[in-house]
Amino acid sequence: MARTVRLESLDDPRLDAYARLTEHQLRSRLEPERAMLVAESRNVIDVALAQGLEPLSFLVDESHLASAADLFARAPEEVPVFVLPQEQLERLCGFKVTRGLLACFRRPAERGVAEILDGARNVVVLEDLVDVTNVGALFRSAAALGADAVLLSPRCADPLCRRAVRVSMGTVFQVPWTRVEAGAWPAACADELRGRGFSLSALALTDDALPIDDPGLDLGQKRALFFGCEGWGLTKAALAACDQALIIPMARGVDSLNVAASSAVAFWQLFQTGGRC
Repeated sequence: MARTVRLESLDDPRLDAYARLTEHQLRSRLEPERAMLVAESRNVIDVALAQGLEPLSFLVDESHLASAADLFARAPEEVPVFVLPQEQLERLCGFKVTRGLLACFRRPAERGVAEILDGARNVVVLEDLVDVTNVGALFRSAAALGADAVLLSPRCADPLCRRAVRVSMGTVFQVPWTRVEAGAWPAACADELRGRGFSLSALALTDDALPIDDPGLDLGQKRALFFGCEGWGLTKAALAACDQALIIPMARGVDSLNVAASSAVAFWQLFQTGGRC
């Protein structure tokens, strides 16, 4: 069981990961073996532990120490549980911490594209999403609605940044994902998917786009859905790499939905039973 350490000062360097290191510093790209991530709330920490992430420390306010004891019992005894009064914890973080509990974990090693595609049938491909809230929400929908893997373009936002982890409710630890190398995006990535038998569909507002509930739509047995960034959607290169474009039929003159919402609709229609049309 992790050991309790009561702290006397917010300046303690052992708290740096929770409040003073930037996301870039936490990722530690130059030294990936030292990279970390911060998880907030009991549910998210529970998922991280269940998925085998290595805990480095916990941070809890005094009033929640007893209620989180079962989580601390799942960590090695050398892992510290830093304890602060509630007002001190909120002062450190700059906001009210959900249920007064955070944890710092070792960032998992990145996986290869081939590894996460093995055995997958429903794949999500994200190009250049910049809003980490959207990334987290999309992962939650992907986990709930049948996605087997997620591929990220080289410039896509980090699913393991603090806010994305929180919004995803820990599903970023459950759905296999990886980042495509710059030289492989998008053509080689598309070739890899097509070579494994995937049909490639772009969710995009093009003139020839088909409704996702079109009765004649045949996506095959293995599907890869491409989603573009919040501002202008998929690039021309990504669109050209896909087999077809799809749209969600809209009412009242609305042309599109936020990518987090549109992806959930698409997953429900196209992943749940291999296409409901």
